[in-house]
Amino acid sequence: MEAAWDIAFVLFQVWLSIVVGLIMLPAMFGMSLGFTDIYIKVLVKTLEWATLRIQRGQKEQPTLPSQRSHPDNLAGGDFTLCDAFYFCKKGIENIVEDQVTQRFTSEELASWNLLTRTNNNFRYISVRLTIIWGLGVFIRYCILLPLRITLAVIGLSWLVIGTTLVGLLPSSNVKNWLSDLVHITCYRICARALSATIRYHNKENRPKKGGICVANHTSPIDIVILANDGCYAMVGQVHGGLMGVIQRSMVRSCPHVWFERAEMKDRHAVAKRLKEHIADKTKLPILIFPEGTCINNTSVMMFKKGSFEIGGTIYPVAIKYDPQFGDAFWNSAKYNMVSYILRMMTSWAIVCNVWYLAPMTRQDGEDAVHFANRVKSAIAQQGGLVDLSWDGGLKRERVKESFKEEQQKMYSSMIVAICACCDGSLIKKA
Repeated sequence: MEAAWDIAFVLFQVWLSIVVGLIMLPAMFGMSLGFTDIYIKVLVKTLEWATLRIQRGQKEQPTLPSQRSHPDNLAGGDFTLCDAFYFCKKGIENIVEDQVTQRFTSEELASWNLLTRTNNNFRYISVRLTIIWGLGVFIRYCILLPLRITLAVIGLSWLVIGTTLVGLLPSSNVKNWLSDLVHITCYRICARALSATIRYHNKENRPKKGGICVANHTSPIDIVILANDGCYAMVGQVHGGLMGVIQRSMVRSCPHVWFERAEMKDRHAVAKRLKEHIADKTKLPILIFPEGTCINNTSVMMFKKGSFEIGGTIYPVAIKYDPQFGDAFWNSAKYNMVSYILRMMTSWAIVCNVWYLAPMTRQDGEDAVHFANRVKSAIAQQGGLVDLSWDGGLKRERVKESFKEEQQKMYSSMIVAICACCDGSLIKKA
């Protein structure tokens, strides 16, 4: 029995040495030993091979004789009931796959990434693919998952302990420096817990103190992604439980802006606190996600105008994830936070690009709504995302009457135009 405990203790020491020596220490100094890059390259080759196997298998499968499914097939034949299916199919597609609701579900993949959760549209699986998939399950759940959980626990524990200790120091430049060091070190460790590969572009445009950083929102890990390259003052609602412990420890060392639930409903109170923060040019830039909810990495939806009413310089940031390695989108209506984190930690990796855009300010005569739309369009264009004017709040709320009226006006103008054309053609014939 003692021999078994000795072996377990030795294995634990080896495990901890690997975590600390090969992952944690390089992460603390912003370095990489290249293991993640090699892992991603091998993964890319494997997924490319899997895609070719699926495509080859689909071609080899026998195809059923096709039925008439398009109205062009009506020429030269009698009408059958299946001729109406094409129109029914198109009508249902236009109802279900509208611009809004499809932004709140995971984006479709062009090829299968060997995750069971994304195998809805890829039915052909050969014996070789099954073996590779089984090997992938073993690697993700038996090797990567324990490693990632260990790193996440270390990173969060370090964040709580480090910020609490720094918070005991008197206000000074040394305290601010130590606070930034603790925050960025912990976020880098947490990023390694997701096997994150992040490429930052245009670093000369990184947000500066006294400014406001606004970004499109796909996932709660957006904060980890951005905080790997700089420190920010977070804005959000006060929570309880573990999240509350983390918030209280963080605010001791850094002036994060946390609001009580009652304050969040008071726009003037929120705006006042944000204005006070950006007025102090020694404080960290505020990080805000103006969409107010997570969108599925394909689009940017309406920015709330509150962030653009308080003045100051806006630093836009575009974030785009690569869905080939893992779906970063958090569908909060389907998964709670624990389930979502588990999905992230059992994905292959998190790979994303971050673009820092040139700082923007409100122009003369420009209201907050137009300024928000201008910033949103810049982010969408840079990130290769669809620019939508719809409110992300439709994820949980009903459509506002103003939106309904706008669509009704558009429809009525189309009818009027059609009627005018018809009347014109009748007059000419007469």
